[in-house]
Amino acid sequence: MSNTTLWWLIAVLSITAYGLKAFGFVLAGGRRMPAVVERCLALIPAALLAALVAKDTFTVAQDVVVDARLAGVVVAGAAVWRRAPFIAVVALAMAATAVVRAVA
Repeated sequence: MSNTTLWWLIAVLSITAYGLKAFGFVLAGGRRMPAVVERCLALIPAALLAALVAKDTFTVAQDVVVDARLAGVVVAGAAVWRRAPFIAVVALAMAATAVVRAVA
C-alpha cells in the first residue's frame, strides 16, 4: 500500500468517525433518554476501562500471557476494595508487580 493510499484511508476513516459522532449528537439532540438507557450508558466507561485493563494485563502482542502484571492488578483491586487513596493503589500495584518480577 502506498503512502498516498494510506493517508487517504486515514482521512476517510477519520471523517467517518467524526461524522458518526456528530450524527449521534444530532439524533439524540436535547432529548432525554429512557431511564433504562441512561443507566446502561452510565456503565459504559467503567466497562471499557475494565476491558482495557484485562486486555493489557493478559496479552502481549497476539499471545495470552499470565505474568507479574496479574499480581499488580490483583493488589490494585484489593486496595480499591479497601478504599485506599489512588496514589496508594498505584504504588501498591507497582510494588507487587516489581516483587513478582524480581522473584521470578
